[in-house]
Amino acid sequence: MEISALLTSAGINISICIVLLSLYSILRKQPANYCVYFGRRLVCGGARRYDPFWYERFVPSPSWLVKAWETSEDELLAAAGLDAVVFLRMVLFSIRIFFITAIVCIAFVLPVNYYGQPKVHKEIHLESSEVFTIENLKEGSKWLWVHCLALYIITSAACLLLYFEYRTIAKMRLGHITGSASKPSQFTVLIRAIPWSPDQSYSDTLSKYFTNYYSSSYVSHQMVYHNGIIQRLLLDAERMCQSLKHVAPEINCKPSLTPCTFCGGPTATNSFHKLSSEGDSVKGMELGELTMTTPEQERPAAFVFFKTRYDALVASEVLQSSNPMLWVTDLAPEPHDVYWRNLNIPYRQLWIRRIATLVGAVAFMFVFLIPVTFIQGLTQLEHLSHAFPFLGGILKEKVINQVITGYLPSVILILFFYAVPPLMMYFSTLEGSIARSIRKKSACIKVLYFTIWNVFFVNILSGSVIRQLNVFSSVRDIPAQLARAVPTQAGFFTTYCFTSGWASLACEIMQPMALIWNLVAKAISKNKDETYETLRFPYHTEVPRLLLFGLLGFTNSVIAPLILPFLLIYFFLAYLIYKNQILNVYITKYESGGQYWPIFHNTTIFSLILTQIIALGFFGLKLSTVASGFTIPLILLTLLFSEYCRHRFAPIFHKHPAQVLIDMDRADEMAGKMEELHKKLHNMYSQIPLHSQKSLSKGECSTPFANQELPDPEKLKPEEGDAIAKELWGYQGNESGQEHEDKPCPSASSPEHITPKGN
Repeated sequence: MEISALLTSAGINISICIVLLSLYSILRKQPANYCVYFGRRLVCGGARRYDPFWYERFVPSPSWLVKAWETSEDELLAAAGLDAVVFLRMVLFSIRIFFITAIVCIAFVLPVNYYGQPKVHKEIHLESSEVFTIENLKEGSKWLWVHCLALYIITSAACLLLYFEYRTIAKMRLGHITGSASKPSQFTVLIRAIPWSPDQSYSDTLSKYFTNYYSSSYVSHQMVYHNGIIQRLLLDAERMCQSLKHVAPEINCKPSLTPCTFCGGPTATNSFHKLSSEGDSVKGMELGELTMTTPEQERPAAFVFFKTRYDALVASEVLQSSNPMLWVTDLAPEPHDVYWRNLNIPYRQLWIRRIATLVGAVAFMFVFLIPVTFIQGLTQLEHLSHAFPFLGGILKEKVINQVITGYLPSVILILFFYAVPPLMMYFSTLEGSIARSIRKKSACIKVLYFTIWNVFFVNILSGSVIRQLNVFSSVRDIPAQLARAVPTQAGFFTTYCFTSGWASLACEIMQPMALIWNLVAKAISKNKDETYETLRFPYHTEVPRLLLFGLLGFTNSVIAPLILPFLLIYFFLAYLIYKNQILNVYITKYESGGQYWPIFHNTTIFSLILTQIIALGFFGLKLSTVASGFTIPLILLTLLFSEYCRHRFAPIFHKHPAQVLIDMDRADEMAGKMEELHKKLHNMYSQIPLHSQKSLSKGECSTPFANQELPDPEKLKPEEGDAIAKELWGYQGNESGQEHEDKPCPSASSPEHITPKGN
């Protein structure tokens, strides 16, 4: 691929980013779009804005970038939880390591590659991208020691940064466990595969079992019922209730007679009456009045509550029966995290479901070879013109040639990839995950494997499908095959960084689907007050994307370092845009407690080892025995480092330390909090939560500046207001109102505007 094609792709994507970011800066300040760009802040409370310069709403401003940059990690942790902090630390790690990598490789490796062979060079924009790769070095070159040294520096820096990050995040996870002393999940065990007895119900069987074997620690239990239809009806009814609450009180509902659609008789319309909010007597109904608590409706699953956290931990870890398929126990997820639908799945089906989803995911990987192979044909126009002779004249046009080779392949690949995350999420649902966070983590791993296989391996080994399947006929040939293939796809990986990186970040901050849906909903309903649904951060798509670019950066660092500056720009943009979205758009209703970091760590280690194997293959192809000899110990040292981290830090992310839980139990017993905690356990895991309670915990809707007293801009003096109001949007929390997932979207004509902080 020529450098001019890369510059064409870069120019197109830079233009798209500038336009979309400028448009976002304007649209975010329009009152009609607050529910699109400030969903999280709307849930957390109301606000007033003093805006003497109303025309500034239509002028782009970078204040949101400044706000995202200034927000500290502690504020982010209080606002969005540990998963958001861990994700942004992933981005920061990528910035640090690729800043070091870019300095080393651009300063030393790139000049060695460019002047690797004595020849007359063209102008930069007319050169081929292969000139900047290690392929340009001649065999037996004495400059290969530069690549080997750079590989040592990159690996050492990456391992050092990974160690400090793993240690810091492990401490944060321990702090997350100790800081959530009132969480009911620490006292609760989910038990499945309860044996069926014809003489008694599942509830009686469970009560008898735990009274017999856990008499000193067992408190009570809550059965899981087969009432999914009732739960969905109640959810729909609650949403309808919320919609009716926002009907303007001045509307006069006068009855009128219109012909019936079916019989033609007169029917009364507009004859409904809006009940006062005081009549929400349904909230006071007992759970037993609406739930089907008959034995026929009980499922062989239940939540069992224990007196202490340590008792629950012991019960969840030990084998309860000589038959491992009965009395299966796990620590319960948080109430908001429970995926109730999957609790109805018989436990004996889970292993079959996991095998079926694995087979389905692998089959889809191979089906995806068809579009990827077609896309790679677009990067090789000489093969495309031979296959389709009628395109020969069109492909000779320089501009069309540059667009097709530099921009079109990556765009088509991204369009095909939009079908991957929903399908992988569906596969993860079929597996029977008991928690939404577990389901999302499972989908993240599947999307990661799929992305690395199809974007990296299939692309570099493209050709025919038969060649892709037979290319690894000999294990000894793997390093050499990868070494030959990676430089040929360096240009495609760079354009993929432009399209899937830069442009996707601009689309992420614009939220085009939510914006269009908001506009369509307003145009159809004609209502000024509407409901909207808050969003969750898509870790299952963004973590794999981040890791894919990390893989591309490491594998191309000493092979084709031209991609590194563009990757660094992507990571800088990702840090600011994701931080802005986490603070303003996405709600943290549930989280995994930092479970995504081991995925990031292991994939980064895999990327380093793959880079070293590719470099080893190149050193062998270039007949450099010294460089090859020094690379083999580096691979072994990286594996030893990975094994050390697996034993030192990884168990903290998979198990709860007994020492910490016992200390927490003793502290609560001394403070007299245990009885109060026990009283709350039973109601927290109700399938139909009708009792009046807030839907979000304190940590889910807290704001970074909740503890600061902000002056009311409307009370400021005129000379002070103009200066301060430009920097300050005063937030006033609405503590009396209840919080739901469906919220009223403020209208432009509303006297009190719920608005962002900053212009």
